[in-house]
Amino acid sequence: MTKVKFFSGENIPLEMHKVRIVQKLNLPPVEQRLVAIKQAGCNTFLLQNRDVFMDMLTDSGVNAMSDNQLAAMMVADDAYAGSETFNRLHAKLKEIFGMEFFLPAHQGRAAEHIIAKTFVKPGDVVAMNFHFTTTKAHITQCGGTVEELVSDEGINTQSSCLFKGNMDLDKLQSCIQRNKGHMAFLRLEAGTNLIGGQPFSLENCRVATKLAHDNGILTVLDASLLQDNLHFIKTREAACAHMSIREIARALADCFDIVYFSARKLGFARGGGICVRDKALNDRMMELVPMFEGFLTYGGMSVREMEAITVGLDETMDEDIISQGPQFIRFMTDELIKRGIPVVTPAGGLGCHLNAREFLPHLQGNQYPAGALAAAIYIAGGIRGMERGTLSEQREPDGTEPMAAMELVRLAMPRRVFTLSQVMYAVDRIEWLFKNRHLIGGLRWVEEPGTLRFFFGKLEADSDWQEQLAAAFRRDFGDSL
Repeated sequence: MTKVKFFSGENIPLEMHKVRIVQKLNLPPVEQRLVAIKQAGCNTFLLQNRDVFMDMLTDSGVNAMSDNQLAAMMVADDAYAGSETFNRLHAKLKEIFGMEFFLPAHQGRAAEHIIAKTFVKPGDVVAMNFHFTTTKAHITQCGGTVEELVSDEGINTQSSCLFKGNMDLDKLQSCIQRNKGHMAFLRLEAGTNLIGGQPFSLENCRVATKLAHDNGILTVLDASLLQDNLHFIKTREAACAHMSIREIARALADCFDIVYFSARKLGFARGGGICVRDKALNDRMMELVPMFEGFLTYGGMSVREMEAITVGLDETMDEDIISQGPQFIRFMTDELIKRGIPVVTPAGGLGCHLNAREFLPHLQGNQYPAGALAAAIYIAGGIRGMERGTLSEQREPDGTEPMAAMELVRLAMPRRVFTLSQVMYAVDRIEWLFKNRHLIGGLRWVEEPGTLRFFFGKLEADSDWQEQLAAAFRRDFGDSL
């Protein structure tokens, strides 16, 4: 990673790219923002993009492409079968991960669907460091259950632990002993999403996967957020400081039987796929690709996107490129800490994560503090974040609602998209909101889907707190947006 020191002594992340294409943004006035969030059922997923100033909902499919990616899209081979575009993508994945076989899919959750449908039977257990929403849904729909074995530090919001995504090895050993004959696979998620984009170490990965293999258990890596995890291994794990990003990526891949990914995150484009080491495992999944995705040489992806992914994977092996996101996230996290605002520490990948439980201590869990805070942030600044708490869970079969281990609002940092001045705008509006946090109330369901309710469910404020918040904004900011 290129190191640049400012003479002033300030620690400011420096972009190692220049902007050549821009897109105009719209910042609607607070009165329009209030109307928009109410029309969206207080669900930021249902906001229209025309009403959003800073879209920090996700890094999925919204990362900026490079000039080389855009150029590569022009040479795509759009043959239905036998496409050279597929061959180039397959070769690049084999070069990086060292796995012989590749099954394309239109995105990460499609890969999860194929893996779960192939390997999970009713009564099976999948052990993982922490679940992701769609991963868990696919497993439970196949009759399996998930056991989360992340280290205790993983759900400690304020911590100095550098690898909060590590698996607790004692918990893993116990899980294996309790579920002999019923372990579908061990899944490790790089850049663990729901606990703040927190990484695991190469050392922990090696020990956990060896324990699984010694007990005849399949190992699976969710590499969607791999690039952040690679950066953190390189910069935080002393034993890996001498290794290149490519060497770390191969060392991780060598631990697993299957590596799957969403290229909407990994690769800076839109698509996904499954890399497989063993032909027998590949053949078990292969027939599902044309059934659910598309033919084996495109799997539901546009060939132009596949060309962009091939170049994007190469760029993911460049530390100057992959370090920009974590540096911006750390900068935003540090600025919020200076202002006394509760955030997840240490800063991880993917985005800056606000601790909604501490931000809104007056709200109970069944008032959905993370969902309420996400709605409030939109009213305060036209900033669209994502609830990552109880709303992102689902009810038990008997209708009871488990409270999430963490109530977070994720402010994602799409790669190569925002400027520092925009990041500081977000910090400013969140600081104002924190000083007016007493105005924020809870949410209640209006329309609650049974599965993945956070995507398209609708809620409403449990009082007129949203109107009060908008009025306070207008008093403090006058005619400013």
